[in-house]
Amino acid sequence: MFEKVLIANRGEISIRVARALREMGVGSVAVYSEIDRDAPHVREADEAFLLGPAPPGESYLNVEKILEVASSAGAEAIHPGYGFLAENAPFAAACEKAGITFVGPPAKAIEAMGSKTRARQIMDKAGVPIVPGGTSPVKDVAAAKKQAKEIGYPIACKAAGGGGGKGFRVAESEDQLEEAFEGASREGEKFFSDPTVYLERYLEDPRHVEVQVLADSKGNVVHLGERDCSVQRRHQKLIEESPAPHVDEEMRERIGKIATDAAAAVGYRSAGTVEGLQVGEDYFFLEMNTRVQVEHCVTEMATGIDIVREQIRIACGEPLSIAQEDVELRGHAIECRINAEAAHKNFAPAPGTITGYREPAGPGVRVDSGAEAGSVISPMYDPMIAKLIVWDNDRETATARMRRALDEYEIDGLTTLIPFHKALMATKQWADGETCRDLVGDREWLKSLAPEAVPADGEGDSADHKVARDYQVEVGGKLFDVKVIGDAVAAAAGAAGPGLKKPPRRERAAGGGGSAASGDSLVSPLQGTVLRVAVEKGAEVSEGDLICVIEAMKMENEITAHKSGKITELPISDGVAVSNGDLLAKIE
Repeated sequence: MFEKVLIANRGEISIRVARALREMGVGSVAVYSEIDRDAPHVREADEAFLLGPAPPGESYLNVEKILEVASSAGAEAIHPGYGFLAENAPFAAACEKAGITFVGPPAKAIEAMGSKTRARQIMDKAGVPIVPGGTSPVKDVAAAKKQAKEIGYPIACKAAGGGGGKGFRVAESEDQLEEAFEGASREGEKFFSDPTVYLERYLEDPRHVEVQVLADSKGNVVHLGERDCSVQRRHQKLIEESPAPHVDEEMRERIGKIATDAAAAVGYRSAGTVEGLQVGEDYFFLEMNTRVQVEHCVTEMATGIDIVREQIRIACGEPLSIAQEDVELRGHAIECRINAEAAHKNFAPAPGTITGYREPAGPGVRVDSGAEAGSVISPMYDPMIAKLIVWDNDRETATARMRRALDEYEIDGLTTLIPFHKALMATKQWADGETCRDLVGDREWLKSLAPEAVPADGEGDSADHKVARDYQVEVGGKLFDVKVIGDAVAAAAGAAGPGLKKPPRRERAAGGGGSAASGDSLVSPLQGTVLRVAVEKGAEVSEGDLICVIEAMKMENEITAHKSGKITELPISDGVAVSNGDLLAKIE
């Protein structure tokens, strides 16, 4: 077994790996950027080293620096977590060249499955069903239009090197194809240094079902059952569960074989996930993620198997500790991603500082978090704060447990997806095991989730408006919840006295995205970088027309016109940085 492993990541996954290493008696080395100096993952490890400034390219993606730190720390292996360098074949090869073990699959397997087009070719040749579409990249929009006619609309334009919902755009018809193609190519270049795009038939409402696999260097390959990840926004997962609600034993065995066959076809070694689309009784290979998944926790809860531990053991050359017949799905597990996003503003990023933090607890509740009170959720990185996972005997009781845990979870200072998860878990669609795709895409339903804007103590209080505040009042030895609506000054002065206390402040409406506008002015609803300006000064626009695209926290956010009219001011251009509240355009 290794004596020391460097974790080339940050946040909750860094903590997750560090805990596994400690349990195995292995030393851990954390790395951090300048803005992560005080982050919890730094304290969790036995040692910690600075990589560089905040931008990922100068820190968590700096291969040369990471290898330098690993060497100076005496680390024998590097665990990449997920994201950043986890699926970077050149990095895996560089580790090997430096004599450091990469805790993941061989570089050749990453290369084979990292290119979605090559993976489709390999799977097609191996007889694994693939989503209808091309198996080679299309070189330009003209070629894409030609191939799209053969495949049939709607079309999914996908970055060949993409994953995690990045580099994925949909064209419902030919007039949308150019924008979708260019958007997928742009994200592919930005996030994966690969602008190539391929086309697939876009399946309207499939279930996103993936299979967890483990493969060692001795030729053993097992699957740990499936996860359903159908609740997504912008093709990025929000809720995952295991087992999948619409997979029976016959299908489980069938898709499990598809997954193990796919792993064997590329000589896979390590933990990995074969993702697919379920349409009725049909199952199509989508892609293989050559890393531990964000949602691996639900499989751990349902099977009792520590996937990260197995991954480390495999990297050390040890055989799997389990055989296929040992794998059993017990009960039901659900995970909700707790992101710093404003669901009521179309899931716009909502970075900020956490001012108060309290995690839920109790039987069957697990929180994988990389945050605490005082943590800064930076627009530099992914918006995930934590993952909330629950387990119970069946899906109905697991849902009830999740709802209870969400009620207990308190994160103050910024907007999170907790209200969204609470609302979705209460719907009939969720109870019936539907994909909930129409709800997640329903702007009006999402707007109804806006948190009540209650000023913090002393903030914005004035006597000319009313505010609502929640209190607990004790009457005759029993506590009652009371909402008081009154003048702001009076409300602010209502300090808690004996028998009267204020509960923790509810989540405030802060941060977020979508279109923010007042009168003629369209202002930025978030901090980020303008990727593209879609209009020119003097142009006539209609309400809902695209004005610009702003990138923040690894997401592209489309800012649309709040009214029809003529653009009289346009102070932005491609590549400029904007802050929350900056003027983007005036429409008169």
